[in-house]
Amino acid sequence: MPATVSRAALPAFALAALVLPASVLAEEVPQVEGEWSEQAPLPDERTEVSVTTDGERIFLAGGFWEEATEAEPAPRAVHAYDPGEDSWSRLTDLPEGVNHAGLEYLDGKLYVIAGYHEDTFDPIDTLRIYDIHADEWQEGPPLPTARGALATAVLDGHIHAIGGTTHGREDVGAHEVYDSDEESWSERAEMPTPRNHHRASPIDGRIVVLAGRDGDTFRLTTNEIYDAESDSWEEGAPVPTGRSGVATSVLGGKVYLFGGETFEPEDRTFDEAERYDPASDSWEALPPMPTARHGLGAATVDGAIYVISGGPDAGFAFSDVNERLIPDD
Repeated sequence: MPATVSRAALPAFALAALVLPASVLAEEVPQVEGEWSEQAPLPDERTEVSVTTDGERIFLAGGFWEEATEAEPAPRAVHAYDPGEDSWSRLTDLPEGVNHAGLEYLDGKLYVIAGYHEDTFDPIDTLRIYDIHADEWQEGPPLPTARGALATAVLDGHIHAIGGTTHGREDVGAHEVYDSDEESWSERAEMPTPRNHHRASPIDGRIVVLAGRDGDTFRLTTNEIYDAESDSWEEGAPVPTGRSGVATSVLGGKVYLFGGETFEPEDRTFDEAERYDPASDSWEALPPMPTARHGLGAATVDGAIYVISGGPDAGFAFSDVNERLIPDD
């Protein structure tokens, strides 16, 4: 069951927004059907987690939790979920806790990318690599730009780290790419809208980056799309429901967007589930998540999307929720 702790709200940061006009409401977006169901809960309750998949299992690491101690202020346990068995197992712990990090799977390894240190909002440049077969952690070359609340994605065998918040609570559009063969980072065209608490998904040679927050709003509707071949960005159709602290996943050539939070005009979380079709540059709405939350993660396995963990209330709240969406098409 979800748990809630009252603390200060998460910080907001710099620069301008692309905001959907108030007259354009989510109910005006075409509706499609889908079925939600409850799955085996995460072994502990967290928020601001990082999630990825190898196509068979789903991996979750990092975040905040209610069980904070001096010895373990942030959770170090790394969990793996088997959708076929509807069961969780535990991998070797992270060397240190991290929150608001990127997490990606590539060639038998998990990559934990930047984030904030332990239970703080101190951005780090650390790249941690877990070899699943060898069952061991090592450090890779640090990111050129330390940051947390960034978005990450794997495209054509390279890990892209996009945006986030660096020292001084400054939002950045920094776009840095890791080559695992060369074990090195390089720069790419910056994201046009510096922001944090956004998410990125790779699709058809491009990366779709959705939603987030900056110093003007917690409810960005920004949709910016990176084309790897031309190393350039273009603007896509705005997100129907602006929010931050979201999760995304890809299924059937479309990007699915889940949950989120805002602190304006009041504190709230979102149960919205929406999907973007890059081919038609259009949005559709799906049945809402059974549990509204932010700081959650999502991953697709065998035609289903699993939306895991996150806070049921804005700010510091925690849950072990694992809900599965099977869209009708």
